[in-house]
Order: sequence, then C-alpha cells, then structure tokens
Amino acid sequence: MNALGRRHRSARAGSATVVHVSPEQSFRSEDNKLRWNDRPVHDWYRFVLSFPPHLVGEYLERFGLRPGHTVLDPFCGTGTTLVECKKQGIRSVGIECNPMAHFATQVKVDWSVDPEKLLRHARRIAKKALETMSHEGLEESLPLFGHCGAPELPLRTLPEEASKLLLRNSISPLPLHRTLVLLETLRTHEDSDVGRHERLALAKAIVFGISNLSFGPEVGAGRPKQDAPVVDLWLSNVEKMAADLAVVRANADVKSDVFCEDSRRLGGVLPEASVDAVITSPPYPNEKDYTRTTRLESVLLGFVESKEDLRSVKRRLVRSNTRGVYKGDADDLLVAGHEEIERVASAIESRRIDLSKTSGFERLYARVARLYFGGMARHLAELRAVLRPGAQLAYVVGDQASYLQVMIRTGQILADLARSLGYEVVGMDLFRTRLATATRKQLREEVLVLRWLGE
Repeated sequence: MNALGRRHRSARAGSATVVHVSPEQSFRSEDNKLRWNDRPVHDWYRFVLSFPPHLVGEYLERFGLRPGHTVLDPFCGTGTTLVECKKQGIRSVGIECNPMAHFATQVKVDWSVDPEKLLRHARRIAKKALETMSHEGLEESLPLFGHCGAPELPLRTLPEEASKLLLRNSISPLPLHRTLVLLETLRTHEDSDVGRHERLALAKAIVFGISNLSFGPEVGAGRPKQDAPVVDLWLSNVEKMAADLAVVRANADVKSDVFCEDSRRLGGVLPEASVDAVITSPPYPNEKDYTRTTRLESVLLGFVESKEDLRSVKRRLVRSNTRGVYKGDADDLLVAGHEEIERVASAIESRRIDLSKTSGFERLYARVARLYFGGMARHLAELRAVLRPGAQLAYVVGDQASYLQVMIRTGQILADLARSLGYEVVGMDLFRTRLATATRKQLREEVLVLRWLGE
C-alpha cells in the first residue's frame, strides 16, 4: 500500500464535512448563467457546462489577487478563469487536454488582433464563400436549393471515418455542405493574424446556429434544420469579436498561457512554486462524456479525425464516465482503503446487483467512481509542487447521483483527500442547488476552498 493509501485508510467518513456559507455566498440557481455585462470575450465560445465569470471574480477578490499574482486553472475548459483574470490584469495559466477547448481558450486570451483587419478579412472570406455557393446553385438568401430546384454539384461531406464520430443527425446535409465550403475558403485564403479567431467564430456558429444540437442533461440532436445561413451566422460572430477586441485590447499584454496537457501530470509543465491561487471546476463523477459536448466542432475543425484521436483525448481526462475507462487505468489504487470512497463504490455495486443491471457500462460504475477520486487525488498531489506557500484554491464541485442514484458527496470526499495530502480545508461555500434529473432531488453545488501551507 502506498503512503497516500495508508493515510486514507485512517480517514473517517464524513470527516471532511466543512460547510461555510455566508449570505453573499448563497447563490441562486440562475446565477450560473452568463450575465449580460460578462458577455464580452466570454461569449466568443463557451462550454455549455462552464461556471460563470462572476464566480471567478468573487474569488479573485476574496483571495486578494492583483496584478503580479499568478492564477492557475488546471481544468480550464473554454477559459472562463483565464479570461476573467486577463480582464482584471492578472496573469493566468490554464491546463486543458480537450483540443477544441484548448484552442478556444488560446483564442479567447489573444487580444492582440487588430479588430479592423479581422473584419476586413472576414468580409472578404464571406464574399468568396457566398460566390462559391452561388456557383453551386445554393444562394444563402433563398429558400432550400434557391430557385434552381437542386444544387448543381453534389453536396460535400466529411470523410467516412470522421463522419462516424459524430452524434447521429447532429448536422443536416445542406448546412454541413455550406460549413465545409466556408472552411475550405478559410483555408485557401488564410491570414495567420486573424485565422484562429475566424475559426473560433465558426465553432460557435456550428454549435448554436448551424447544427441540430440540443443541450439538456446530455447533448443530443434536436429537430433537423433543412438549411442554415452559415456565412451570415459566422460573420455575425466575427463582428461581435471585433467589437469586443476594440474594448479589451488595453489588456492585450497581460500574460495568459494555455497548455494542452493532462491535469494529473503537471511535472515539467509549470515551474515549481509559481502559482498563487487556483480557481477551477473539475469534471464531476456524473457519467457525462465531456468529449461529446464538443464533438461536432472538434471534427469539423479537424481537432479529432479518427477513433484513435478521440481515444487519445479521453486517455488524458480524469475518469468521470464509463466511456472513458481503459484497461491499465490505475488511479483507483491511489485511494484504495479510503473509507467513504469504498462505501460509495460498494453501494453502487450492491444496487447494480439488486437491480439486475448487467451491461458492460453498468458493471463499470463502481470502478469509475474509484478512478475519478483516484485521478483527483493524483492531480492534487502533483499540484503541490507548483503552488507557492499560502496559495489559495477554489474548486467548484457538485454532489452527484448518476450511478444508479447512489449519492456521491463530491466536495466532502475531495476535501478529505486534500487534507490527507497536506492541504488546509478552509471551508465549503454553497454556490447553488440544482434538481437531479433522475431523482428530482436537490443536489448541492459547492466551492471547496483550500490553502496550501507548504511542506
């Protein structure tokens, strides 16, 4: 048994129950939404499960963070923490292994682009793409197939291997064709100064206007769209980007670094004792396949082109769902003997047996719970080397009941793991409550607040 496992063996269930709630920290459920005044830059492309910028701002203030400090988000997603830090003149670092989210964050913290050049180039691209579509008998301003009755050329499609990665019916044939025409135009007439911003604007248009995607407890396909004004949607997003850039460029030189890495393996990525604070929201143990949420734009923009590409991304994620569990995974060994994790895993397995659930995924429920907390323990252990003494940490986490309705008090278990690794547990702030889809019970979403005092 390793040292971490031995320390866990003596941990008592519930020993991490530290609830610290003040009126100003009791947030309503609607406070998870993006506020109007936060939209600049944050709204360029936002992961549907992102936590809100105003929550980041509150912890920047609470931790007393100012220019000269460095903030790390080791699960940075689409860059909420980094963008908010940059707005306030604070240096930030992000870690994200999903290549689409990593790309989005890189673009969202690049404010050096000349907004007028971005607009000029995008308008030229729009004109050329529309000319191509017109030549094919596909005027954007006309109803389906225009007045020609049918396109003059066959509709463009993705390569078969890439197409198989998509959720069924996530995008209709004609909007896909138009998107591929626009992508080809962007590649043919690429300008390295503005190209990344143009591609991100297209990613947002794909998700929220061009595709058939719908978002509820899980991403899925809604009512099919026969057609979509692809170029208009994209150009509108570029115009919003340009307007935001004109406002925020004064902070363009505030440093923000983003690494496409596994947050469980930080050695060699960041300098030792270089981070003053962590503000983040890791994945939850909730059976959501986070790669599905960004699958369509990841494939269309070329970040994931094959099953092997997808498998490579999943292997670098903290294990939070059964679709991301692989032979040879061993993070569960790090928490072997932890009393509460074993209780939860045993309860999940017992309920599976009682309910006669025998699918391959259901058989993995107990293991993925252990792997999740083992992965988070590995992350917290690795993180210690890059923290300055006195560093303050805020982890937005949520209770879960996704595995056969067995309650997992995520924050309490992570607090206990953090304490066993030498962190001080400062408290648990209630962020909001939300209604569980399956059980209709209220689940807590909390901010686990830690302090690293140093070895």
